[in-house]
Amino acid sequence: MRYTTAGESHGRALVAVLTDVPAGVPVDRVAIDDDLARRQRGYGRGGRMAIEHDSATVLSGIRFGRTLGSPVALLIENRDAPNWHEAMDPWGTGEGVERVTAPRPGHADLPGCQRTGSADARDILERASARETAARVAAGAVAKALLAELGVTVRSWVERIGPSTTGPLAPEAVDGAVVEESDVRCPDPQVADAMRAAIDAARSDGESLGGVFAVTADGLVPGIGGYAEATARLDARLAAAVMSVPAIKGVEIGDGFACACRPGSAVHDEIVLDARGVLRRSTNRAGGIEGGMTNGEPLVLRAAMKPIPTLMRPLATVDLATGEVADAARERSDVCAVPAAAVVAEAEVALVLADAYQDLLGRGCLADMQRALDAYRARIAW
Repeated sequence: MRYTTAGESHGRALVAVLTDVPAGVPVDRVAIDDDLARRQRGYGRGGRMAIEHDSATVLSGIRFGRTLGSPVALLIENRDAPNWHEAMDPWGTGEGVERVTAPRPGHADLPGCQRTGSADARDILERASARETAARVAAGAVAKALLAELGVTVRSWVERIGPSTTGPLAPEAVDGAVVEESDVRCPDPQVADAMRAAIDAARSDGESLGGVFAVTADGLVPGIGGYAEATARLDARLAAAVMSVPAIKGVEIGDGFACACRPGSAVHDEIVLDARGVLRRSTNRAGGIEGGMTNGEPLVLRAAMKPIPTLMRPLATVDLATGEVADAARERSDVCAVPAAAVVAEAEVALVLADAYQDLLGRGCLADMQRALDAYRARIAW
């Protein structure tokens, strides 16, 4: 299962196209729209989210609530598009439309203009905008639907926003309902209050804030991924997928960077037999992945998101039209989007896991995959 997206931030719509989708997967339209709504929510979001009310329209690949085995195409309309018709007109002349010539530090504006030769950063920023991730979330909801039929669930929570942090949390310590009820997606009410206060202070100062979130997947069987080729290693695939989310600057699996300063005996998870006689790990410092493959423990992934580069008190830049020092361009933006990025990362993790399960179990239809999974579980006594 693979995807591609199309569309600009202020264009008419965003489109996601999923290919290699197995037939027979039940898909709930409410579940897709719920994930889109989760992406829109969050303390620190900007005015754009008050305009949009994201909902996915199925263009192909689903009939009577089940996938057909053909590409699934999903469309999400941009309600703000009419306000930008002149600036984004595919067939207009561009006369009278103000160009964006003051590239923002930390954004794709300048390197994008250098790469393409454009003299208007809007050509770049419209596609580089994190608005595009709405299409990824819609695609990820289809991947989640497949994983649910295979006994796998994917969820996320926020552990840090700016200086406010819970520290690393184990999946079993996080109540999903509590996370969903929090507008910063943090399970600790006191830390959540500190996160909101930090966001309020940043807003007052014309600043933006980043943070750290965790994504976990439960119900994984051992052996998903691969060890024989670099492109098959699941941790590499997951890291690449999550790093593709705008503003993500670091990804770790399990204890990640902390492992570098510990001895091996304090890093590796001992292998034990549980009460059912199944091989498990006594701890989960590896975050559920060893040697590029799942080991049967919950997958735990963390990602660091930098502050959004659009600042209400802009940094200095150089105007591309005049060559003069200028204030960086200001686009309508969020103060903090860490809770939203966590939902996007859920989608990316789900898409990678769904594809990796297909590598093991086949790609034709859900029923065949389920039979193959039963046989695999029986063989490894899981």
